[in-house]
Amino acid sequence: MALLAAAAASAVLAQSVKGATDGAANWPQRPVRMMVGFSAGSATDLSARTLAPKLSDLWGQPVVIENRTGAGSSIANAMAAQATPDGYTLLVISASFAINAVLRSNAGYDPLKDFTSVSQIGYSTGALVVTPSLGVKTVKQLIAAANERPGKILYGSAGAGSGIHMTAERFRMSAGIKTTHVAFKGQPEMLIEILAGRVHYGIPGLGPALGMIRDGRLWAIAVVTPKRSPLLPDVPAMVEILPNFRRDASHAIMAPAKTPRAIVNKISRDVAKVLDMPDVKKQLEAVDFIPAASTPEEFDKILRGMLVTFDEVAKSAGLKAQ
Repeated sequence: MALLAAAAASAVLAQSVKGATDGAANWPQRPVRMMVGFSAGSATDLSARTLAPKLSDLWGQPVVIENRTGAGSSIANAMAAQATPDGYTLLVISASFAINAVLRSNAGYDPLKDFTSVSQIGYSTGALVVTPSLGVKTVKQLIAAANERPGKILYGSAGAGSGIHMTAERFRMSAGIKTTHVAFKGQPEMLIEILAGRVHYGIPGLGPALGMIRDGRLWAIAVVTPKRSPLLPDVPAMVEILPNFRRDASHAIMAPAKTPRAIVNKISRDVAKVLDMPDVKKQLEAVDFIPAASTPEEFDKILRGMLVTFDEVAKSAGLKAQ
């Protein structure tokens, strides 16, 4: 009897494992849409465009990037939340995914109920950049200029509630300054305005801004990472000047809730494969992006932690009622 019971249990387990993998065996059979809530050329877009061709090779189907800008990525997030949960619509997110959910009661999506985590992609390096016309070359000089002209110094973001907005707000809080926010559809638009001197500073991803920094059109006065970037070794890390400064900058892939688990797990494994490819690592290192794949369960924990952190920051900054 014991042998029969063991055999039956093994058969059930085998059937369970087979069922868990069969759900993804024939997927995908048509192009996969990868939605991005920011402009082409933004840091989140660069993450998506790095992954897309490699995933297309693995899957034998096109992976099409769809940029749906506006409302700090909320438009794309809401659209993805309403997509059919069959694995053919994915959403590439930045920290703005959590920030908007915290700041806006009408964001159009619930980050936990409407989505399932797929995989973290990694972390972008950001830089505090200023327009040369402002005439400041250090963080301390920027703080002094802001104190001399309270409310007159303008900082840009990739939209209200975007990760760049929250990072700049955390800098403002750490520095104890009063500056004025100007929102744009994405990082490229923000960078154009800083280049023109119509906006004084911003904290873009290093990828979109690096060429402008290297040719002197923008001045980088700090990187917002725990240590200096090897691409800008002479630029201090923000924590060297403001030890209490912190930043969250995860990029990740989400899928609509109820997407079959087998498909979610397959995508997660394939993202990890792509991020481990030598040419992809080299491409990401060129813009100081740190790849860090995760399981769906691991990123779900990260996301929940981000929601708690951003809720606290939003209340402290007066962006949300206590």
